[in-house]
Amino acid sequence: MVLEIRAAVRQSTRRKRAFIADKWHLDEVVVTIKKQQYYLWRAVDSGGNVLEVLLQQHRDTKAAKRFFRKLLKKQGFVPRVIVTDKLKSYEAAKKQVMKNVEHRPHRDNNRAENSHQPTRVRERRMQRFKIGEKSLG
Repeated sequence: MVLEIRAAVRQSTRRKRAFIADKWHLDEVVVTIKKQQYYLWRAVDSGGNVLEVLLQQHRDTKAAKRFFRKLLKKQGFVPRVIVTDKLKSYEAAKKQVMKNVEHRPHRDNNRAENSHQPTRVRERRMQRFKIGEKSLG
């Protein structure tokens, strides 16, 4: 399942990129892989293009800093605005990594939430597919 998620993420980030806007929407979602919880961090620009995806075990300031650094290294420029949910790790990491960027914490970060939908659909599909004693007997 990990390989399947990685392949889907790579495919979505390799798509032909248009102009990358200077307003980024950031979000994370819980994904269960082999009965362990991971956080799938995702950055999307205002046009809906996926900028970066990172799978981590933690959801703290250190994890947010790691995600910001990877995102900035890949994009090569600092955004004008970042829009996140109200997770405090984003604010703490932004103060250390991107000091001059405007931060807009919103309860509804729909642009980033909608980019998680294909991952959620795939995860639900995989939960129905079980191999074990119950399915064999």
